[in-house]
Amino acid sequence: MAAPTSIARSEHNLSSRNIDGDALKVIRRLQQNEFETYLVGGGVRDLLLERRPKDFDLGTSAHPNQIKKLFRNCWIIGRRFRLAHIKFGAKTLEVATFRKKVPPETDTERKAREAESAARREAASRDGTKPRRIIPRDNTFGTAEEDAFRRDFTINALFYDASNRSILDYVGGMEDIRSRTIRSIGDPNERFLEDPVRMLRAVVLAARLDLSIDPAVSAAIRKHRGEIVHSSPARLVEELYKVARSGSSERIVRDLSDTGLLRHIAPELDRTRSDALWRSLGALDRYRRRFDDSPPSLCNAVLLGSLVSSFTVIERPRRRAAREPLSKRPLEVALGVLPVARRDVERLRQIVDLHGRLTGAPLSPRAKRTLTHRSAFADALTWIEIHGDNPELAEQWRAEAATQPDALDDAPRPRKRRRRRRRRGPRSGEGGGEPSAGGETPSDG
Repeated sequence: MAAPTSIARSEHNLSSRNIDGDALKVIRRLQQNEFETYLVGGGVRDLLLERRPKDFDLGTSAHPNQIKKLFRNCWIIGRRFRLAHIKFGAKTLEVATFRKKVPPETDTERKAREAESAARREAASRDGTKPRRIIPRDNTFGTAEEDAFRRDFTINALFYDASNRSILDYVGGMEDIRSRTIRSIGDPNERFLEDPVRMLRAVVLAARLDLSIDPAVSAAIRKHRGEIVHSSPARLVEELYKVARSGSSERIVRDLSDTGLLRHIAPELDRTRSDALWRSLGALDRYRRRFDDSPPSLCNAVLLGSLVSSFTVIERPRRRAAREPLSKRPLEVALGVLPVARRDVERLRQIVDLHGRLTGAPLSPRAKRTLTHRSAFADALTWIEIHGDNPELAEQWRAEAATQPDALDDAPRPRKRRRRRRRRGPRSGEGGGEPSAGGETPSDG
């Protein structure tokens, strides 16, 4: 086992004062119980790049059940790989046991696994139980070194040791932090074939953090960009939403188009590349950067609308003729083969409808009260702030909503449901009859 390069506190700029206090408490308690534990991944990377981390994730040698024994506020989640979530109020810290990279299974191993799976299904069928799903190859614990080498890029494989404030570097990530370079751990061709989403992440990281991409990584992306279609569609949709939330969506989408990835992920976006698309994403980025310290919660529907507004009818929602086709056009195809959740499509329809009414002709007091109590009202105001011709209108509507009585006072009261009386059969001594229309017959008691 190779020893990592240990970078003393005097040789790096990461200060423990910038680390979440609860994360430090968790690290220290695990270390006091003789478990190797570090701050890992993007949190270390962002702090070294003098950025505010979104999350403070921890890596440890402790197994999930061992973590749970030490923290009463711990929940174990996950099926493919179990993780510990430690909750502090509304905040959640993710603690993952070190994992190791498992080599691709051989034909013999695959056949043995399939035979074992078939045997479990047959046994479950005989017993009348549900077969247990086991994925051992994705649930293999390892050492800190093995965990570092299974990560995607060198800048994401640095570990911070709170006990002596040093940084452990197994893969040369510190040098790439200093040169601001995204470099693959191992051969990028192999790593991208293992997980094609890594290609997208390389482009996103470079744009969001203003980094350069190693030439070998760029060449591998261009060579294997078509492999991205083999990734989980739901995972790609989530990655696109992350792009939209990033505050750098315009640059990222441009870079994804330049590398050729976008044409395989969302062909409509790639074909558009119009001024309307760049205006939409630029407006979204400016809104996001206004709240850099505490970014607002942007619902998926607002993000979806920002991505597709340049090539769908929602670009001009005020006109009734432009709004009506939206309810008839299947927005599920707006992102190509990617499955947009039905709830997000429906929410977007509500936002578009509200946008047209809130920015249209003057309304009666009763109509205003109705609109301010619509479930999508807050999201529609966010849409106006981002994409409206008059963003100040959103504040005017917020002031209007503040003067309205509570929605619960105005909402129609639900009708009291009457209990349906069960029809009884004929009493003894009375004439017989047919069973009731519902098919109910008297009980034999």
